Amino acid sequence: MLEGVVRESIGKKSVKALRRDGYLIANIYGKGLSNINAAFKENEFIRAVKHKETLAFPVKVGDETLNVVVVEYQKDPITNRLIHVDLKVAIEGVASKFMIPVRPNGTPVGLKNKGVLVQSKKRLAVKCKPEDLPISFEVNISKLDVGDTILVKDINVSEKVTMLEADRVAVIGVIKAK
Repeated sequence: MLEGVVRESIGKKSVKALRRDGYLIANIYGKGLSNINAAFKENEFIRAVKHKETLAFPVKVGDETLNVVVVEYQKDPITNRLIHVDLKVAIEGVASKFMIPVRPNGTPVGLKNKGVLVQSKKRLAVKCKPEDLPISFEVNISKLDVGDTILVKDINVSEKVTMLEADRVAVIGVIKAK
C-alpha cells in the first residue's frame, strides 16, 4: 500500500523543499470529505500506479486509509517529472464521475493503404459506483480502413456504467495521409 504524509503548510517554500527531497505533491478530495493536502515519495507513487490492478487503489495518509483514483496530473515540461497529482476518493456505493482510458488493440488495415491512425479521445467520462468501475475500454481496431471511425456508441459498456460522452463523438479513426 502506498503511504504518504499530510502537508501542514501549503506555501511555495514548503512545496519546493518537499520536491527537492523527492516528494510528489498531491491533493486528495471527495464528496462529503474535507480536502487533504498530501505528499508521496515520487518513485513509490509511480510504482504503485503502474502495478495497480484496478483504476482505484488504496493509499494511507496520516492515519486514514483511502481508496483513490487519479483524476489529473501535471508534469514538468523540461524534465518530464511528475510534479503534482489530484486524487479523488472513490467512496463505495456512491456513484461518481470517472475518466476511463481507451486502449486500442491490433493494427488497422488502413495503415497499409496509406492511412494514419488518429485517437481523438484517450479517456472517456463515465458515471458509476467504484465497485463497477472498468479498468479501461479495450477497442479492437484491426478492421479499420481509411475513412473508418469508432464512435462512443460503438464501445461496449456495462449496464451499471453510464456513459457521459455523446454517442456521435469519434474516439479512434484512420484518416488519409497527406
